[in-house]
Amino acid sequence: MTISNQKKNNFYWITVIIILFLLPLVVPNLYQMHLINIICINIIMAIGLNIVKGFAGQVTVAHIGLYAMGAYSSAILAINYDLSFWFALPGAIIITVVAGAIVGVPSFRLQGPYLALATLAFSESLRIYISVNTDLGATIGISNIPPPKIFDVSFDNAFHYYYIVIPFTLISIYFSFKILKSKLGRAFKAIREDQLAASVVGINLRLYKTIAFVISAVYAGLAGSLYAHLDPGFIHPNNFTLQESVLYILMLVIGGIGHVWGCIVGAIFITVIWDLTREYYQYQLIIFGMVMMITVIYFPIGIGGYYDRFFITKKFIKNQKESIEKIRKLENENT
Repeated sequence: MTISNQKKNNFYWITVIIILFLLPLVVPNLYQMHLINIICINIIMAIGLNIVKGFAGQVTVAHIGLYAMGAYSSAILAINYDLSFWFALPGAIIITVVAGAIVGVPSFRLQGPYLALATLAFSESLRIYISVNTDLGATIGISNIPPPKIFDVSFDNAFHYYYIVIPFTLISIYFSFKILKSKLGRAFKAIREDQLAASVVGINLRLYKTIAFVISAVYAGLAGSLYAHLDPGFIHPNNFTLQESVLYILMLVIGGIGHVWGCIVGAIFITVIWDLTREYYQYQLIIFGMVMMITVIYFPIGIGGYYDRFFITKKFIKNQKESIEKIRKLENENT
């Protein structure tokens, strides 16, 4: 990347950060601000799932289970052990990372639908365990989860909580791009494209698959903790069902599997559509089933794929024109 492109990139990032931090000034009410917070948390979740599914090509349905583990771990640490959010958050991430490493073990021998079924079993088993465990609130859920505090300032409403969520969201996006462009990201993509070829060139499949699941677990644990402490500070097993897992997969499919910006757009789109169709809850699953079917049939590469195709085509045409001009120039010089 040239210096001018780097400066332009930095300018865009700074502009986006300024706009995002001023966003609450134009949001009209508390509910819409709460929805924006949910969108930010869903973006973190989608990016985490994109790392293990989009970058490394591992079919997993365990992300919602890791999300639940992050939320419940943070809630228990805050309520039962009287830890502040700033200690409960890293504690929840550590617990989720351990679980993520364990979930990654089946990927050593399983692929495709078999791996999906194994990770689905983990998520559903965890949800059922939470539903019957009175220490975890069982079917009543956990309430009165304390909000984050900085000194005497309590982030106990959606407008205040936004300034907790948005820095973590931006950091998550930034590191996702860093991973994608790093040696680690290239190893993930090699595994995604052809595991046999990747192993032949010296990539340790077990190590890199485990790393993918662990990084994904970091994102899920972070999102879960942020969700648990979000006003009104209440979590329930029904927040972490297979239905939610399918929604996160749909975010990736619509945004374009493997594309960071695409899954961000997908997370925003699906969250907003889900909220708008909440009033027609009896038709929600039908609507989203149709959306997924239409997307897979008519937009298989997602928003990110079409975005890449547009700019690759544009760059190809530009290079072609430059080559033609050079040839003509050489011909004129020769004549």
